[in-house]
Amino acid sequence: MSNAILVVGGGFSGLTAAIEAAELGHDVYIVEKSPWLGGRVAQLNKYFPKLCPPSCGLEIQFQRIRKNPLIHCLTMAQVVGLSGSKGNYTARIRLEPRRTPSHNVDFTFMASALDGERDSEFDLGLGKRKALYKAMPFAYPARYVLDTETLSKADMARLAGNAQLDFNEKAREIDVQVGSIVIATGWKPYDVTRLSNLGAGSVKNCISNMQLERLASPFGPTQGKIVRPTDGTTPHRVAFVQCAGSRDQNHLNYCSYICCMATLKHCLYFAEQHPDTQITVFYIDLRAPGRYVKVLEKVQALPNVHFIKGKVANVVQAKGDTCEIQAEDAIRGEKLTLTYDMVVLATGMQPTLATEKLPLPVPLDADGFIAGGEEAGIFAAGCCVMPLDVTRSAQSGTAAALKAVQTVKGR
Repeated sequence: MSNAILVVGGGFSGLTAAIEAAELGHDVYIVEKSPWLGGRVAQLNKYFPKLCPPSCGLEIQFQRIRKNPLIHCLTMAQVVGLSGSKGNYTARIRLEPRRTPSHNVDFTFMASALDGERDSEFDLGLGKRKALYKAMPFAYPARYVLDTETLSKADMARLAGNAQLDFNEKAREIDVQVGSIVIATGWKPYDVTRLSNLGAGSVKNCISNMQLERLASPFGPTQGKIVRPTDGTTPHRVAFVQCAGSRDQNHLNYCSYICCMATLKHCLYFAEQHPDTQITVFYIDLRAPGRYVKVLEKVQALPNVHFIKGKVANVVQAKGDTCEIQAEDAIRGEKLTLTYDMVVLATGMQPTLATEKLPLPVPLDADGFIAGGEEAGIFAAGCCVMPLDVTRSAQSGTAAALKAVQTVKGR
């Protein structure tokens, strides 16, 4: 029987679970499909409750990982097979090629000289990245990735013969023996292209709430300047559309818990950068759980932020790359047609497993959240269970780690 624990997902809840289990003396394997740890939190400009940058909390976690030899980080990796039973699992893990040295090498100058580029996945399509890239300055592991498919012919000639790059590295598979498993596969923003009536994909300056996080981040495509994607100008009139695809039987049937708070946080971003920008928040209900009500009160007191209770029916392209909104004011009983420089859709949190499958024996509910599996020694943490904020995600990671430890100890 194995006392090791497998953690699937390297976001905040997964990192918490891994660290807690390792600090109790267990070997832990973190399997993360992206090149770096941190999950969605790493993409944020600031996160609750302290409104600090992601490096604040993640750096502490990364330091604990560096100092603990029992934690084995497998990035650009996925679980592709599982055999055995509770207490004695064999997990097959596929590792994609990174093609850069195992030690940290600063490729900043070399990367900047390359021609080939593509839309940045980390910046949610708002910026470009080179073929040799690292998503963020505080990335862990601090290794670059070489994407050979993005290299131009000139890039190939420029990099030919470089001993630090391995163009021939192939994907490989390994097996690890574990006694229990923590699934922390997290969430992804709901696919805005399905919200065609709200302008997603057709209205140029209509973006998602996560895209606004990347605009506000000092490491984002605009170095932290909140501007219109089309022309880089300051938006003077901005609309936030709450529950964009949420609480809707045709899209996400549930409330994502934190979307209202994300919009309130974004209003504070504007208050810091563009205090004269006029903001309208269209909402169904405003939800500020627990102590977050103080943030709601702070934003409601801002003179440039206005709240309209009512649903937005349509967002269409207007003159000068502006956005025209057709909505209702449910309190006044009026139909409104208003024009804004930018529209932000507060899209919900969809569990990753709603569209991506894992070869693990866990049941999912109708929305794709994990709804069991503990009898098999498999425990879920974070937003793959339900929508959560960072604090509650960390708490669920600790809880899952303790259950996993009890499982292997009990064997």
